[in-house]
Amino acid sequence: MLILSWNINGIRAAIRKGFIDFLKKTKPDVICLQEVKISDAKRVQEQFDFIDYQEFFNCAKRSGYSGTAILVRNGLVVKYLPTLDWDDEGRIQVLDIGHYYVVNIYFPNANHELSRLNFKIDFSDKLLAYLKKLEKDKPLIITGDYNVAHQEMDLARPKENVGSPGFTAEERAWMDKFLKAGFKDTFRELYPSKIQYSWWSYRAMARVNNVGWRIDYFCVSASIIKKISQAFILDRVMGSDHAPVGIEIR
Repeated sequence: MLILSWNINGIRAAIRKGFIDFLKKTKPDVICLQEVKISDAKRVQEQFDFIDYQEFFNCAKRSGYSGTAILVRNGLVVKYLPTLDWDDEGRIQVLDIGHYYVVNIYFPNANHELSRLNFKIDFSDKLLAYLKKLEKDKPLIITGDYNVAHQEMDLARPKENVGSPGFTAEERAWMDKFLKAGFKDTFRELYPSKIQYSWWSYRAMARVNNVGWRIDYFCVSASIIKKISQAFILDRVMGSDHAPVGIEIR
């Protein structure tokens, strides 16, 4: 099974930039999207045509902000779990695909001056408790934009970015806690020393010069890490400031 994840930085912008062609070319069984930036009302009104895919959206209450979506290949029998009542920014989705739960997450950004750092840590702690409860039922595949570079190798300029949003001690410590809670970073498990990024600033030709960060992940319950045959970053795919990431699971 091929599962992809991509922060598309706006569903309308992604479609204009070739997202439908990307779907046709890659043919994922499931693709999780973050930062769709559309309200439920606008989504229904515009009626996106994702041929061959079922669609599930969790839009933020604030119009045009945040939001997530999951597209599922027609014919794949799934169950979409109710959204969480404390997630009014549309950041969390859970899909039951039979043997596993797929969890799509758009973690908050700590923001400049770290104005949302406390909010992010509180959100992440509440989320972790929820994930551990879910895991009692079946193993988890947890993907999305985590908005944190975990290790120094996960960004091009670690020394210059110590304390910056996405590379604070608090965010990195939470990622340590998350992994110690029984989850595995699939890309790092398969490629312990590989340097590859999934996000680049729009400034200073960062993507051209590959001055990037790896902040988009597929993490899984430790019990199923051996079922992951591939973990990858499609860093040549354009259309967003993020690249798609993916796994193949047996």
